[in-house]
Amino acid sequence: MEELKKERHPLKPFLPEKATILLLGSFPPPRAKWKMDFYYPNFQNDMWRIFGLAFFGDKDYFLTENKKTFDKERIIDFLTEKGIAVYDTAQEVIRHKGNASDNFLEIVTPFDLQATLEKIPQCRSLVTTGEKATEMLRSLLPNGIKKPLIGSFENVPFNGKTYRFYRMPSSSRAYPKPLPEKAAVYGKLFRETGLL
Repeated sequence: MEELKKERHPLKPFLPEKATILLLGSFPPPRAKWKMDFYYPNFQNDMWRIFGLAFFGDKDYFLTENKKTFDKERIIDFLTEKGIAVYDTAQEVIRHKGNASDNFLEIVTPFDLQATLEKIPQCRSLVTTGEKATEMLRSLLPNGIKKPLIGSFENVPFNGKTYRFYRMPSSSRAYPKPLPEKAAVYGKLFRETGLL
């Protein structure tokens, strides 16, 4: 049987200095699926369409003019201005199938939550964007932290601070909720955290 290779995270954490929110997925898809060199790069993933709808009422706001890829510069400028950090809960994984599905992702090494938060001292909200990220983050927090309901948060103590731990619907199209409904749930998060 062929031994599966470990993959290290291919991107640096995106941590704008004034970030108040840390958005956490699980791990990027295989590079063949990328449309840009940044988080949520798969064109079949709706994260940037969710952001476009939530903030601008336009699902195509973060697409390039020809609507064939994402506008990385526009996304980065926007996240920096709003103070939204983006990273993933896995630093090293084994992919048991050659796709982006969390079901076939084995997390070997989680990300370093403490070191990440030290770089964004104004952060007060930890936001997971799928089930695997939610479970991984829970495993890094103090024991007994309840899993938030989708679209809601639990207050969690960590390193002498209290954070809101939000659990969001997955931006993957495999997640059975229409895009406008997902955008509405994210919109509520952005309003509650003062970004909208």
